[in-house]
Amino acid sequence: MTNADPEALTVATLHKLVGRTFAPSEWILVDQDRIDAFAACTGDHQFIHVDPGRVARETDFPGTLAHGFLLLSLAAGHRQRDFPEVSDVALVLNYGLDRLRFTSPVLAGSRVRYRSQVLAAEPRAAGRVLLRQEARMEVEGQDKPAVIAELLALYVARGP
Repeated sequence: MTNADPEALTVATLHKLVGRTFAPSEWILVDQDRIDAFAACTGDHQFIHVDPGRVARETDFPGTLAHGFLLLSLAAGHRQRDFPEVSDVALVLNYGLDRLRFTSPVLAGSRVRYRSQVLAAEPRAAGRVLLRQEARMEVEGQDKPAVIAELLALYVARGP
């Protein structure tokens, strides 16, 4: 199913997406400026994120590392370019996540992107469906993902 499909997807028919894997998001540069801004926002100034000199002296890493929660937060803005339009959706709410793992470090200067698959579409109250997607953060040039998480989004249909 693509945005051009004649069959309109609705909140009630989100179950048609179960099992589908979507095209990845655009590449996102995780540079030192982004890491430093995240440290300033959260107060997490651990040296492995913000002090390249100390990282070189005291660790085996070739540079600073992105915060795990910075990487996770990038999932909020990732867009599945081929996710079909949901014709009656009023809003989509971040409902949380299940089974989060940070599986490999991301060095400053790396490019990352998210790829996701719909695991389930669970009806809730009338006009509401909880969509479960497994999201994997790919790191350019690496086989192992950096993040694997089950993202939960509550789709709310427009009222009558």
